[in-house]
Amino acid sequence: MKAQSFIKGALIISVGGIVAKILGALYRIPLTNILGGEGMGIYQMVYPLYCLLLTLSATGIPSALCRIVSHAEAAGARSGGAVLRKALLLFSLIGAAGTALMFALAPVMSAVQREADAVFAYRMLAPSVLAVSVISCFRGYFQGKNNFLPTALSEILEQIVKISLGLFFAYTYRQNIAQAVAYCLLAVTVSEAAAALFMIVWYRISEPPYARPLYRVREEQIASRTLFRFVLPVAVAAGVLPLSNILDSIIIVNLIGRYAGNSTALYGVFSGGANTLVNLPVSVCYGLAAAVIPLVSSLYAQGMEAEAEKKIVFALKCTLFISLPAAAFLFAFPAQISALLFRSVVGEEGAWLVRLIRIMSFGAVLLSAVQTLSACLTGRGKPKIAAFSMTAAVVVKLALEFFLIRSPKISVSGAAFASIGCYFVALLVNLLYSIRDKKNLARTAFDFVRLGAIAALAVAVAYPLRSMGALVPLAVAAAVYLPLCVLLRCFSREEIGSIGRRKNYADHRRAGMRPGRSYDRRKRGDFIRR
Repeated sequence: MKAQSFIKGALIISVGGIVAKILGALYRIPLTNILGGEGMGIYQMVYPLYCLLLTLSATGIPSALCRIVSHAEAAGARSGGAVLRKALLLFSLIGAAGTALMFALAPVMSAVQREADAVFAYRMLAPSVLAVSVISCFRGYFQGKNNFLPTALSEILEQIVKISLGLFFAYTYRQNIAQAVAYCLLAVTVSEAAAALFMIVWYRISEPPYARPLYRVREEQIASRTLFRFVLPVAVAAGVLPLSNILDSIIIVNLIGRYAGNSTALYGVFSGGANTLVNLPVSVCYGLAAAVIPLVSSLYAQGMEAEAEKKIVFALKCTLFISLPAAAFLFAFPAQISALLFRSVVGEEGAWLVRLIRIMSFGAVLLSAVQTLSACLTGRGKPKIAAFSMTAAVVVKLALEFFLIRSPKISVSGAAFASIGCYFVALLVNLLYSIRDKKNLARTAFDFVRLGAIAALAVAVAYPLRSMGALVPLAVAAAVYLPLCVLLRCFSREEIGSIGRRKNYADHRRAGMRPGRSYDRRKRGDFIRR
């Protein structure tokens, strides 16, 4: 029963994440049509600093709190509420500092990015840094108590509020692009505040008040120190990509600005257009990978490394199953997709968007695989390797951008090529540390070739229908791809049904090895040491 509830929780948070990410990615499509390339350029310029501040003030809080609360519960100490209160006090202060810093840096960042209209946008988004810090504390607390529903619902609520208000503001102020962008970012702040309020209300309703203990519990005394120890490495590692995105917004605009007058618009087409499409399959793959990660972590904890590596191979196979046909379709039908989703992006910007979609289509596979393998490395307890791989990849990306974007013939497509190089380097490093067995590597290569060939065939069948737009070829390609995967038995019955059975087996095996009170003492001692 305990294993079933764990799997159910993983699926709930995965589905919630999928829905939220797909809604967020789809939101960019009408937003781009209303704001255009110029507006999306300003919109995207603000986000890198925001994401960096979120990384420093909020990233790592859910995982750290989850671990602390779960250990406290396992040890019989009902100190989860006290840990939550400490976390809220600590990270609310850090989040408030992040809000103040973003508000103060608005003029400086706007000047560096050569976009004076971004000042108001920065300040509209600044308060959400504090709201996200509060949300992260509650999410970590509930996940530590094996309650994943509040996290999933709050993520979906965020997107609903952001989309409804954002599109309303964008349409209302469409005559003044800078003002429209600023109010769209205000919608983000309101959505985070709504999610924070939702978590507070859920906590008040669902959690009965406990009496304060008459003595100080050991777990409570080390809560703050433990929080910092868990949060800091994860936050530093996760800050690499947001920092690189800040540099992107500066490098791309300034280098293109030397020979073109629409550098902001081209950056918006790249970041808000092509990247949005690439992130759609990546968002779906995130949810599928998240459902198998807890199993990988559990198997490694028991020393079952061979079984864990098989699950990593299976997770990567699921990722390829989704990302390969998506990449093939993006590569074959960029003009049709652009005409369907980004109708307002025309002329020179529209031509660049088509070119960027075709180049970035390869990134759908690479980034999805990097995401899955990075999560698996974290599940193995080796997040530093994932951080190292992404750091090395970002260095390669920035070097390629400096070299390629200088050429007017290459222009903004140099950023797309640099992104592909970034993801490829990260994938190689992650593969090296994730899959050691040569048979598993051979199986992964075979899965890639087989699924890639099926995806290419499905898209080739649909290609003669390209004059009918994007939807008809998409339906035909899907109607060919899925039956072929079934006929060729790309997934065996054992693979499809193994996740739940293996997890139950693992829990029973662990319970048999450390029954009763000895297991409780081990968990309590492990918590104190941590």
